[in-house]
Amino acid sequence: MSKRVVITGATGNVGTSVLRALAADPEIGSVHGIARRIPDGTPAGTTWTELDLGAAGDPDKHPASVDALAKVFDGADAVIHLAWLFQPTHKPEVTWRTNVLGSLRVFEAAARARVPALIHASSVGAYSPGPKDRPVPESWPTHGWPDAAYCREKAYLERILDLHELRCPEQRVVRMRPAFLFKRESAAEQRRLFAGPLLPNRLVRPHALPVVPDVPGLRVQALHTDDAAQAYRLAVLREVRGAFNLAADPPVDAKVLAEMFGARAVRTPRALARGALAAGWGARLLPASPHLFDAVLRMPLMDCTRAREELDWRPRHSSVKVLEEFLSGLRDGSGGPTPPLAPRVPGGRAGEATTGMGTTP
Repeated sequence: MSKRVVITGATGNVGTSVLRALAADPEIGSVHGIARRIPDGTPAGTTWTELDLGAAGDPDKHPASVDALAKVFDGADAVIHLAWLFQPTHKPEVTWRTNVLGSLRVFEAAARARVPALIHASSVGAYSPGPKDRPVPESWPTHGWPDAAYCREKAYLERILDLHELRCPEQRVVRMRPAFLFKRESAAEQRRLFAGPLLPNRLVRPHALPVVPDVPGLRVQALHTDDAAQAYRLAVLREVRGAFNLAADPPVDAKVLAEMFGARAVRTPRALARGALAAGWGARLLPASPHLFDAVLRMPLMDCTRAREELDWRPRHSSVKVLEEFLSGLRDGSGGPTPPLAPRVPGGRAGEATTGMGTTP
């Protein structure tokens, strides 16, 4: 029997890849996307509902109330919850409204509609500080880094899901905890979200940078978004529960980046790197916050054994290939066919500078 799947945040970096992965699987009968803005071109057979998880009390928008969501979820075999707001970093109450309160409505609606499976996009950012010299399993504590809004929100939802599973034991709850996710189509969006309009495209080509800062603790994992999408697809089809780490090898540090850029890794004090980032963020010149930088330096490396054994999942792209593809997309200004992934927003980079920079969505 073919399955019906509903995806929140279906137009973003992960959502577009999950849509493609599900549409290509003959066991998936239909896919329904939920987004703030419905795109023009999507995989054949995909239907849409326009809802805003952060606008439950705004009559001028399409609010994603529990009732509205439950109506869309009715008859679904699985709900994949991907919707997430990264900006504005200077107004965490705005991201909390979408990311936490909106997620609570998604969980409640999935329970009310008696959806058999709820698959939630958690993150490596949910983990408490951990080691950089060895990977940790899914049992590592998920209390996040309290000073970073992104980590606070991801960790808070982990606790909410703990309670949700007790209240709804008949529902299969899966928590995906991926590493940093990249693909060519997400290059323009991620440049806008994290680097801002002042980053020159030419700066990310090989040999353009003479040195790469080697900051203590700056060792992370990366994953191609399409590989993450396959894990979500497998979680729909297999009777699995619980958390799954998702990452590709090798871990990325200054040495790896230096080799990619044809540059030299130079040891850089953590305080110096953070100070420069904090100054740019405080002056509204950079959208990425220094609080998230602090969290990145403390995030553990993840062991993906459980995903390999229970989902039979293996990434097709190495972390180096992922970053090479993404950097190529940055140089080309690549984007996708949905509003979040658009290669250019109204007003171009000047428009970004007046409406973004960590201040407004």
